[in-house]
Amino acid sequence: MRCLSDPETAYRTIHQAVSSGINHLETARGYGQSEAYLGLALQRELPVDRSQLYITTKLSPTPDRSIMAEWIDESLSRLQVDYIDCLGIHGINTQEHLDWVTDGCYPAIADAIESGKVRHVGFSTHGSLELILAAIETKLFEFINLHYYYFYRRLAPAIELACKYDMGIFIISPGDKGGKLYTPPPNLVELCQPLTPLAFNYRWLLADDRISTLSLGAADPDELYPSLDVANANYPLTNVEIGIIDRLERQLQTSLNTDLCSQCYACLPCPAQINIPEVLRLRNLAVAYDMTDYGKYRYQMFENAGHWFPGMKADRCNDCGDCLPRCPQELNIPQLLTDAHDKLHTRQGRRLWD
Repeated sequence: MRCLSDPETAYRTIHQAVSSGINHLETARGYGQSEAYLGLALQRELPVDRSQLYITTKLSPTPDRSIMAEWIDESLSRLQVDYIDCLGIHGINTQEHLDWVTDGCYPAIADAIESGKVRHVGFSTHGSLELILAAIETKLFEFINLHYYYFYRRLAPAIELACKYDMGIFIISPGDKGGKLYTPPPNLVELCQPLTPLAFNYRWLLADDRISTLSLGAADPDELYPSLDVANANYPLTNVEIGIIDRLERQLQTSLNTDLCSQCYACLPCPAQINIPEVLRLRNLAVAYDMTDYGKYRYQMFENAGHWFPGMKADRCNDCGDCLPRCPQELNIPQLLTDAHDKLHTRQGRRLWD
């Protein structure tokens, strides 16, 4: 989405990626010129031929079968390929989106699979756990793109269910959405020694044999590293890595003490439409690990990204107290929301894809 700024840089980055062993190239209709730049790169000399690459593109859900068919053909044209390995429905974030697929555009996808234009269909999602489980249970999809990281484990049941149905499990942006781990705070660096925080998160994911692949974004060839240094490290967690997890858990418990939100989600729904667990997750990370920069980056998306990151900012709390009796930890949630807003609020940003 962010990376491919011009055709030549795109080609150099893709060439280096493929030379280094990457064989999965993911783009989307909504990512600016990304599809076209990837298509141009595929027409030039690469270390492997098309048959050895897995190309994913993503198209938004639509209730219109004919529009989906048109979009598939347009993506094939921009990518300059005869078939797409993996077609992802881009952002099944609400029940309406899921209905648009199941009751609307899915026949066009099925037609594309039958005609050989598409080989596999899946979906990406920023939706609730309940919605994701419902989408998996339709059994229409062969893979899923998920937000799931060491510092965000809410979707663990979705990993389990997707594995049960033998779905491919793709992890979205573990370096960036997983914590801005390419620019970690010193406290987190120390806690993750001898690994970097980025390498630790990659290892935590790669050690889980249910996970098929991780995605990374590189603006130029140099940014493929250090991610690729651990790309083949898919063995079980070592004693050293288990020790890092122990340190991180101890730090979380001791630094937050009785203010630690356990992410049980019992506080929802909130009458003020605040995504309380996510706000308090960001507060947890800021207090425990000094991940304030990451917290601000995500917090500013509230009220600014629609269904991609739903929820109001914490200062919308009106002290109604509706959440208090439902919290098993008896947290003073309104007070913690105020503190989270004070720590994380910054000027309103523009969504990168606007």
